[in-house]
Amino acid sequence: MYPFARFATLLLNERRKPPLGLFDTHVLPMTCWPVDIDMFLEMNNGRILTLYDLGRFALSVRVGLMDTLKRERWGLVVAGSTVRYRSRITPFQRFELRTRFLGWDDRFFYLEQAMWRGETCCNHALLRTGVTKGGRLAPVEDVANAMNVADATPALPDWAQAWAAADATRPWPPEV
Repeated sequence: MYPFARFATLLLNERRKPPLGLFDTHVLPMTCWPVDIDMFLEMNNGRILTLYDLGRFALSVRVGLMDTLKRERWGLVVAGSTVRYRSRITPFQRFELRTRFLGWDDRFFYLEQAMWRGETCCNHALLRTGVTKGGRLAPVEDVANAMNVADATPALPDWAQAWAAADATRPWPPEV
């Protein structure tokens, strides 16, 4: 089940905090609750992706994207992701969910997210995202202009560019 209570609390709390710069790292302290675990008594990989959603929403509030989405009646979509899992998160462990906006290319926005328990990175994700307008992907340029950040993007890191290029070679629709 989607963590609606966490989501509502997060939105209320994030709106009270000061704005972040577009490329600042958002840090969200969290706890692994029993509803987050699977039969192996660790945080479920699906729940990790769901909590990453919360981190992206929190960042969106703090950088002003959420206000732009409301004003323009736009939505958000994940267009691709890759996750690396390295260390377990077990019930009642505290961790930080860190979210950072990397930049954009001609079609998509890229974000990096990770869950850290102390000095240990438990998992890390790269996401390709978009803004929807009328049920279709909005041009990146329109979104950047609406947020007054059209000239702000740095070059994407080589590893993010390489992933995007490799993913573009994958057949669609799949043969499965």
